[in-house]
Amino acid sequence: MQSEAGAAGAVHGGLAGGALTITFTASQGLLLMIPNMYKIAGEMLPAVFHVSARAIASHALSIFGDHQDVMACRQTGFSMLAEASVQEVMDLALVAHMSAIESSLPFVSFFDGFRTSHEIQKIEVIDYEDMKPLINMEKIAAFRKRAMNPEHPDVRGTAQNPDIYFQGREATNVYYQAVPGIVQECMDKVGALTGRKYKLFDYVGAVDAERVVVSMGSSCETLEETVNYLVSKGEKVGLIKVRLFRPLSAAHLLAALPKTAKTVTVLDRTKEPGALGDPLYLDVCTAFVEAGQKARLLAGRYGLGSKEFTPAMSKAVYDNMAAKTPKNHFTVGIDDDVTGSSLAISGPLDSTPKGTVQCKFWGLGSDGTVGANKQAIKIIGDNTDMYAQGYFAYDSKKSGGITISHLRFGNSPIQSTYLVTAADYVACHNPSYVHLYDLLDGIKDGGTFVLNCAWTAKDMDQMLPASMRRTMAEKKLKFYTVDAVKIAGSVGLGGRINMIMQTAFFKLSEVIPFDQAVELLKQGIQTAYGKKGEKIVNMNVAAVEKGMDAIVEVPVPEAWKKLTDETGATTNEPAYVHNVMRPVLAQKGDKLPVSAFSLDGTMPVATSKFEKRGVAIKVPEWIADNCIQCNQCAFVCPHSALRPVLSTKDELAGAPKSFATLETKGKGMEGLNFRIQVNTLDCLGCGNCADICPAKEKALVMQPIATQTGVQVPNFEFSET
Repeated sequence: MQSEAGAAGAVHGGLAGGALTITFTASQGLLLMIPNMYKIAGEMLPAVFHVSARAIASHALSIFGDHQDVMACRQTGFSMLAEASVQEVMDLALVAHMSAIESSLPFVSFFDGFRTSHEIQKIEVIDYEDMKPLINMEKIAAFRKRAMNPEHPDVRGTAQNPDIYFQGREATNVYYQAVPGIVQECMDKVGALTGRKYKLFDYVGAVDAERVVVSMGSSCETLEETVNYLVSKGEKVGLIKVRLFRPLSAAHLLAALPKTAKTVTVLDRTKEPGALGDPLYLDVCTAFVEAGQKARLLAGRYGLGSKEFTPAMSKAVYDNMAAKTPKNHFTVGIDDDVTGSSLAISGPLDSTPKGTVQCKFWGLGSDGTVGANKQAIKIIGDNTDMYAQGYFAYDSKKSGGITISHLRFGNSPIQSTYLVTAADYVACHNPSYVHLYDLLDGIKDGGTFVLNCAWTAKDMDQMLPASMRRTMAEKKLKFYTVDAVKIAGSVGLGGRINMIMQTAFFKLSEVIPFDQAVELLKQGIQTAYGKKGEKIVNMNVAAVEKGMDAIVEVPVPEAWKKLTDETGATTNEPAYVHNVMRPVLAQKGDKLPVSAFSLDGTMPVATSKFEKRGVAIKVPEWIADNCIQCNQCAFVCPHSALRPVLSTKDELAGAPKSFATLETKGKGMEGLNFRIQVNTLDCLGCGNCADICPAKEKALVMQPIATQTGVQVPNFEFSET
């Protein structure tokens, strides 16, 4: 279809023709389906829309997760079922299909975009053969009997006048009233099959809880983990997880609420500007008022655009309820220094179950890090009784951008639906990151840090920032290096260092016995690359075998504890670059307050010139004597990192000695000098320039970035003037 609107039209047509039809969508795509959703619901067609709930573009586009899209659909007539984890998506997606068929009404089955949709978890899968007996085939037959058919024609989609439209809208009330009972019945059937029980509103926490949170989506996992932690400390707290949001059953909600509850906070992952409250809060308010419920009710907003929601933030919500004058209509997870809505958050809270190993991997998009970590999770999950979880945070640059992999392994179920903040193991797969990011932020005392680099122990004083070395000494970290680029090059894998770094992870983390890990790695290579031929398989196996012996332990001198931070050179950067862009680039954007941003989402232009990442493994070196001045390299470069420079002799006054030029070829170019200037810090090392060069002897040769920056950075700066 040409758009999601067309896709929804096709779904509508399929349903009208008697086919059980579903679709998968999110964000603006879901909004384009709204007109068809009204029709599908109005005609009582049992569709299921599976939605990875995401933000809506307002002041800015966000592709990330919250509930703004599904909340925009709540009056369409679709029932709405929320899932909080990967396992729940498996179980409750089935409940949604069963309930749609049973109730003759459409369902939205939704879960948090990215946080749930992109998480890898070890789950139990329900087989189709086991699903089959749970489906009411008589209801399916009745649905098909209602389908459009020239053998028994009818008229649909009429236009109605004021005399009868209202009555038609009310005609289906009894069907919506039946939905909560139907959904619970379907939940019970799935629970009998799987052993995993669900209710429309699930309560967890102290039986005598005085402070209770109502929430839905992946926040429920974090909240439950926090509740378990706080209850173990003697606090009277609890959580109600919302499953069936539409139609919302006040009776079931109130039945889940402990009679001891004094204060209830409703958390919404959406923003409805101008409303007295966000959607879930308004519904709970209505239920409480109509039932004469006396508990004090508070509202909070969290997690827009995939903003983190952590145990520390969860605790702040419970602490707010215990305050003498608690904040209402608050935000949590940001610093609102404009309207003062935000809750104060005390230091980090590690509520993960004891024995959970937490790991963090800093990679470069396309270097294989994410793929390797997915394989590591599957190796551990499939071959041990351990639970495994993986989540991958990306920037928006895709290939060549930063990737941060967050992995957890343990003997207890993992409900930590937030990024790793207290890591046992940190690996950095790109050495340039040591100057760009705070790689060791939150690493545990005695933790392990692994760095892919060609540096020796003697180089560390010069190559690593003082703050990083001080952290290593203060936290007594175990520090290792691997020259993965050298090994990958020697076996023919180019920049794909994933197998070497994965081998290092299994050897140093000791999550499973190393000999077993090596065998499983080799089996995984055969599975993943077997179809690509024996050569590819052998290259990857060689990478594993060489990686086993390439790990070098680097001593951490006691003297590093006394190091002071280097003072950065003062620059004349614009205020926006210094105050907003630099923290964002350093992965510190979460700490920026509301006041740092414009009201309408506008930002200054020409800021990318201040971002010099230097993340390429290899960059082109220009060989002047071989150049034919065709400029094809500059034309093909995706990042404008090769600049043809023309200059007069006068303009070359004061040029660096290495700023070599040629006499320019071409009519009208007399007296000018020519040079291809490589911008090494913006280059991403794709090699397109070297590939396209038509000269007999290549004028561009890919070289390690460390051999080029010292010479070419001053040359580039001069060329710009």
